[in-house]
This record gives sequence, structure tokens and C-alpha cells, in this order.
Amino acid sequence: MDTFDPWSAEFVAHPYEAYARLREHTPVSYYEPTGQWLVARHADVSALLRDRRLGRTYTHRYTHEEFGRPAPDPAHEPFHTLNDHGLLDLEAPDHTRIRRLVSKAFTPRMVESLRPTVARLADELARGLVEDGGGDLISRVAEPLPVAVIAEMLGVPEPDRHLLRPWSADITGMFELNPSAQTAARAVRASVEFSDYLRALIRERRTAPGQDLISALIQAQEGADALSEQEMVSTCVLLLNAGHEATVNTTGNGWWALFRNPGELARLRGSVDELLPTAVEELMRWDTPLQMFERWVLEDIEVAGTTIPRGAEVALLFGSANRDPARFADPDRLDLGRADNPHITFGAGIHFCLGAPLARLELVESYGALLRRAPGLRLVREPEWRPGYVIRGLAQLQVEV
Repeated sequence: MDTFDPWSAEFVAHPYEAYARLREHTPVSYYEPTGQWLVARHADVSALLRDRRLGRTYTHRYTHEEFGRPAPDPAHEPFHTLNDHGLLDLEAPDHTRIRRLVSKAFTPRMVESLRPTVARLADELARGLVEDGGGDLISRVAEPLPVAVIAEMLGVPEPDRHLLRPWSADITGMFELNPSAQTAARAVRASVEFSDYLRALIRERRTAPGQDLISALIQAQEGADALSEQEMVSTCVLLLNAGHEATVNTTGNGWWALFRNPGELARLRGSVDELLPTAVEELMRWDTPLQMFERWVLEDIEVAGTTIPRGAEVALLFGSANRDPARFADPDRLDLGRADNPHITFGAGIHFCLGAPLARLELVESYGALLRRAPGLRLVREPEWRPGYVIRGLAQLQVEV
């Protein structure tokens, strides 16, 4: 498949030939079906992630009319209220203020304190898979781990944790290209239900604080400044959605990559502790969980000799950038010991993923538990991909031990 077509199942399964063609022939191109400018090369994507002439939003500088864009559908307001107060879709000064306050609560020390819990959960999931002789690695290991970790971190009671994954799946459906009316309706409903649930949890923590992240967010202050309730709700939802989807897809995509590269899998099995840190980074690069990241053009810019006007939207192709031979030696080869690996899977600039340390911790513990518990883990049949392109992952990955 050498043509960019994000609604094609064939392209979603094998996008890298199309990316190579874009990088070589049209590194910056206008894609009519979505009205976006595709940017394919690593150097350009990396630079634009840091360029303040682009933004995740434009409403801090322009009205919708001034920017030449229609206002969002009022029926989608609950989704946009939730999404627009999260760090991922804010620009300075709001982004600066909220990230500073959130960082006071979501600290490296808090992440590190979760290590025993993450290791225990990962081992329990791996042991369960082994005891059953195998199964679907996505539903048995990849999905439960990040949900359990974020639930533990937020202090969500055990009986309520089954609610989180469906809410996350419905909300993130809006991040795909040209989402349908049905997708939007599900996202709105999930936004209302998840927000209401978190508001109730926040009220409980205000009267009875704990050691969880919600309690820490309530207490995070700088002078008289503190997070509003909506900012806390949006932060919690973002931590689940962004962290969960990335971790699930890196786990599933990564194991599929290992099964297709048996030499590298054998190498990893023979040197688990030493190789895991670089292996996780390489698996995130080689089959990137978030294929596209979008930005609005706030001022006219020139990229690779092409002028992109103010009011346009650029689609930064992370999956393509992470396979760019101008930056990675032999980029289509999976090398679990790759030392020079400036992948952009976690983004760059002010929107660099706040949860990157937690994602890395979860991935190292998950892969480590499976490699130790199931050293002979093998694939039952070739998997199928879910239909989404932006957040790209497997529907199932059937394995046996």
C-alpha cells in the first residue's frame, strides 16, 4: 500500500510504504479529504512541534470567524468543554499555569512510588495468561494494566474501575479523522458521565483527602492560584485517555513486532534486564501508537519550501517521522539495542507527554513480566487491526504459552 488512505484497512495495517513515498516525493502535501497539510519528515515534524506559530488551539488568539473556521457544534459542547480544558489542547498562558500546577501533584516521586503496584499488577496479569495457556494478549494484559494503574493513582474504587475503559474508548473516538455523528454522540455521552463521576470523586476528596492524585491536585497551589474543578476533571480524563491508549497500543503493536522479528525477540529473551529500556523505546519508534498529531497554523509558515497559510491545519505524521532514514540508520529494521533513538512518540515542545515516565514504567514492567512468566510465548494467528488510524492498534493478539 503506497498511497495515504487512513480509511483503508490495508493502509492502516501497512502504512510505511505510503510514508516512504510521501517523504521522498511530497514531504509536505495537502490532503483534500480532511483539509489538512500532511508533514512526513522527522526534521520538519520535530521542528513544528516546537514552533509557537502553531498551536493545539487558536481560540487564545482568534475568534472562529477571524480564523476562518466554523464554531463547534453546540450539541458537542460537553466533549469540547472536557477536551478544551486539558493540557493537550491548551496554549500559553493557560497551558503554562495548569502544567505548573499539575506538575506539583503528578511528580516523579509519585510515579516512582507506583513501581511496586505496577510490577505486581503486571505480574498478576502475566501469570493469569500463563495459567490459562494463553489467550488474547490485548484484553488480558495490554488493556487491564494501564486502566488499573490510573485507577489506583486517581483513587477510583475497585467496583467502579470497569467504567473507565468504555468511557476512554468513546471519548478518544473523536480524535479520529472526520468522526461520524454516532461517534460524536458516544463521545458526548461519555464526557458527561465521566465528568459527573469525577466531580463526585473530587467532592469526596475535598472532605476526606487521601494519598491519591485527585487529593494532590486539590492541594496543588501556587500562591492564591489553584486548579478549577473543570481543570482537575480534564486533567484526570487526559491522563487516562492519553496514557491508556498509548500503553495499550505500544504493548500490542510491540509484541506483534517481536513475533515478526524472531531474532530480536530471542535477543530480548536472552538479555531481559539489560535490553528492556532500549527495547521499549525502539518498539515505540518502530510501530508508533499515535500515528498523527494535529496543529493549527496561527501565522503563515514555510515548510520544506511549501507555504502553509494561517488558518490551515497540519497533520504531523509521527509514524512516518519515526521511520525517516534521514534521522534513523536503517529505520525499517527493528533494533532493540538502538542507542541513537530520538523518536517523537511522546511529542516535543511544551506539549511533550506529561505521562511519559509512567508509560515507560508500565511498558517495562509489562514486557518484563511476560518475558519472564512466558519465555516461550508464541503467536496463534496473524492479528487484525482496529479501524482507527490516528490511534492505531490491534483488535486482538491471540497467543499461547
